[in-house]
Amino acid sequence: MGTSAQEEMRRFWDRNTRSGRPLSPHVSIYKWSLPMAMSITHRGTGVALSLGVSLFSLAALLLPEHFPHYLAQVRALSLGPALILSAKFLLALPVSYHTWNGVRHLV
Repeated sequence: MGTSAQEEMRRFWDRNTRSGRPLSPHVSIYKWSLPMAMSITHRGTGVALSLGVSLFSLAALLLPEHFPHYLAQVRALSLGPALILSAKFLLALPVSYHTWNGVRHLV
């Protein structure tokens, strides 16, 4: 009979430790660059936008009232213009970044 997966892994790590080889690829050997950071940010904003749209659509389907009702509740909070502007900016920033970075990638 053949060896088990645990025995194979133990043999692999023993051989790797004896030879002194580093783990590859290892995060510590890469130097951070602007394209790498932009790629990671693009993926993060894409995941965040997809989760946001999914949650918003799920809420639209499951919540008992229509959207104007919830909008009126937010308006009734009487939030200051600075807070409203900041919230709009924080919502628009990932959309803008993801869109323009996608256009940059295509070009």
